[in-house]
Amino acid sequence: MKKYTRILVAITFLLGLGVAAKAEIRPQIVVRLPFEFVVSKSTLPAGTYVVERISNQPFDVLLITSSDHRASVFVRPSEMEGAPTDKPHVTFHKVGGEHFLSAIQTEDYVYNFPVSHSVTLEAAAKPSGTTPVSGSGGGK
Repeated sequence: MKKYTRILVAITFLLGLGVAAKAEIRPQIVVRLPFEFVVSKSTLPAGTYVVERISNQPFDVLLITSSDHRASVFVRPSEMEGAPTDKPHVTFHKVGGEHFLSAIQTEDYVYNFPVSHSVTLEAAAKPSGTTPVSGSGGGK
């Protein structure tokens, strides 16, 4: 009887580890950007980037990491909303010749980022646009 109890405890333990390991997988998106861009007062070069949450809390800091240039930046969204579609992408406001990150859409949420007041004034003086860039979703 002790043998069966040990086997049952071992199976329960292993199943528990599997659930805990699954909880650690955080959604991420991969985007390839053909231009440099500004986020959190940092200018990042063109290249491939991975965007992921650093915790399991949806409204928390996101990490944007370049696999090409070993550059990364932490960003905190100003607001968050449910994603209208499951197609991940990032959105930029183009001001002059610069691209400013304004939103990241994952499969679950849209994270919005403020563009500074001075950038908004500059945008009012110059023609601007919005450039969406698609990415691929996946987990690690």
